[in-house]
Amino acid sequence: MSVQACAEIVAAGDADRFAAAMTAPVEDRDALFPLYAFNLEIAKAPWLTSEPMIAQMRLQFWRDVLDEVQEGKKARAHEVVEPLAAAIRARGIPLAPLHQMIDARQVDIEREPFDGPAALWHYLETTAGALMVASMGALGHRAPDQARVLGRAQGLAAFIAAQDDLEAHGWRAVQSDMLPGMVETALGDLSPLPKRFGMATPAARAAWRTRARLEALKAGKPAVESEFARRTSLVVKTVLRRW
Repeated sequence: MSVQACAEIVAAGDADRFAAAMTAPVEDRDALFPLYAFNLEIAKAPWLTSEPMIAQMRLQFWRDVLDEVQEGKKARAHEVVEPLAAAIRARGIPLAPLHQMIDARQVDIEREPFDGPAALWHYLETTAGALMVASMGALGHRAPDQARVLGRAQGLAAFIAAQDDLEAHGWRAVQSDMLPGMVETALGDLSPLPKRFGMATPAARAAWRTRARLEALKAGKPAVESEFARRTSLVVKTVLRRW
């Protein structure tokens, strides 16, 4: 079992979550890095092949893994599976959000446009939202509704930033006129959260750039900042425990 292997996967594929996880005590990283690596594994599955059936098989592998964990079977010898199974068992991580994350990737396989905001919100709630529920829950924060709101807002900001890449891969997922209203909604959803909720745990800190990104999008500005500014922002927010 190697949490280090998971950390390397996350470092290469998800800079924000990696930086946030590194603010956690070592024992909490043992839960966060496998969850974040699992997220990357299922997120990339639909894009590694042009054959939908093969992509389905890759996702089914992870469904089988979760079923085996639930049944108490020995974890498969896999660099992510073993530490993920250990984290689930040690921290009592609920499997429902993890299954939601897998099932949501069917949309990525089909690559059909979202037919309205409700469909895109559902996708965001069952991808980034479900990951936030699982990761915050792993660290003992039992507020799944608030976690899902934070996660889906984070997911929206990331989804908008990825539009050019998605279109380059043949998926025009949304009409651009659908997004401004969703940005407004996401900012409104974040406002009622407790003032320090966004920095309550290292898991929540993964979304530390979300509000600034959404406000930049609302203003019609690119949500881009230097690496120095990005990391300095996290340090400050970790110390101050505020948005």
